[in-house]
Amino acid sequence: MGGPFDGSSIESVDPGGVIAHAIDSSRVIRCVVYPSTVIVSPGVIEHIEGNRFPIGELDRTSSERCKRLAASLITAGLRAPIRGHIRHDMWIKLLGNVVFNPMSALTGASLVEMATHPEPRDIVRAVMAEVDAVAEGLGVRLPLTIDQRMDGARKVGAHRTSVLQDLEAGRPMELESVVGVVIELGEKLGLPMPHTRTLYSCARLLDQIRTQ
Repeated sequence: MGGPFDGSSIESVDPGGVIAHAIDSSRVIRCVVYPSTVIVSPGVIEHIEGNRFPIGELDRTSSERCKRLAASLITAGLRAPIRGHIRHDMWIKLLGNVVFNPMSALTGASLVEMATHPEPRDIVRAVMAEVDAVAEGLGVRLPLTIDQRMDGARKVGAHRTSVLQDLEAGRPMELESVVGVVIELGEKLGLPMPHTRTLYSCARLLDQIRTQ
């Protein structure tokens, strides 16, 4: 995760450290998946927008295995830049996911609606500021502003987030690994994150009531 807790396990994404015990982290190439997609039916994915798959090593080296993987992805027509700071890409995506995923489940709104409608903009900004504070506490200074991240969401258009798709399809909502993880990291840093917690709690309640 970087920062003062580097090497620690994160319960929200790996309960009990099962994955960490099964797969040595040195065998993992980090990748951030940016394309927007929709699960049409089992095994059928509709591509909406984007073809970026930035990859990188946590030690910031441009390793031979990264070069081979990038070459394979590029040959397939995808964009796969090798990042020296892959954590930046991870946190840039989290900056949007932590707010847009639970908010979309609670409102049914698309990305462009949440990023442009005047009513939720203050909430979006507040949650993003809390996520940015967690990233900074872990030693990651994001290379873009909150306004730039909101503009990026607006450009994606009428995409429905993965958590909203889960809700509409009757699947359990993927909240722990998207939102719960950042709250867990915030707790380790002593950050209260009231706006993020409010969205998360409401979305979890919705999920629990729906699956009872």
